[in-house]
Amino acid sequence: MAFANAAEVAVNTQEPFLITAYSEEIMRIDDSDRRLLRRLQADPGASVGALAELAGLTPTTCSRRLDKLTHAGVIRGQHAVIDWAALGWEVEVSLRFTLDKTDPRAFDEFLAAAREVPEVTEIQTFLGRVDVRLHVIARDMAHYQQIYRTRILVLPHIADIEALMQVAVIAEREALPL
Repeated sequence: MAFANAAEVAVNTQEPFLITAYSEEIMRIDDSDRRLLRRLQADPGASVGALAELAGLTPTTCSRRLDKLTHAGVIRGQHAVIDWAALGWEVEVSLRFTLDKTDPRAFDEFLAAAREVPEVTEIQTFLGRVDVRLHVIARDMAHYQQIYRTRILVLPHIADIEALMQVAVIAEREALPL
């Protein structure tokens, strides 16, 4: 999943909750907001009426709170979670790259080229030994090998690559403990 402005979120455990997005103002949320966000995380496709009922709010109040949270950038959107294997994409690989940073344009050029690889479903950048991680999907190992040779190895400024083959997803959470 890619966002134009990925924000770091910090949650203060003292009352009232504070949700902070970098370079944004701090937004205070109350118990009703927390209940609403928990319900929304549990069922993002629920109607406003259903969310209101589950959160103990009127539909009008629920709608206003959702608008406020969206406008403040707390709710950045909703997305479909796709089971790639159900569509015939059986192989998932996490590729970790160390870039040759002797060129000041290395990150920008690598990221621009990686965005053009259709089988790359996620791009993350890091501080430390690993600079970038790409999540790559393929139909099978032969297809992955083709992608690796023709689209991955030609990416600019690669100093080192480590491939991690995904065997199983044990836990997958996107919800904050509100």
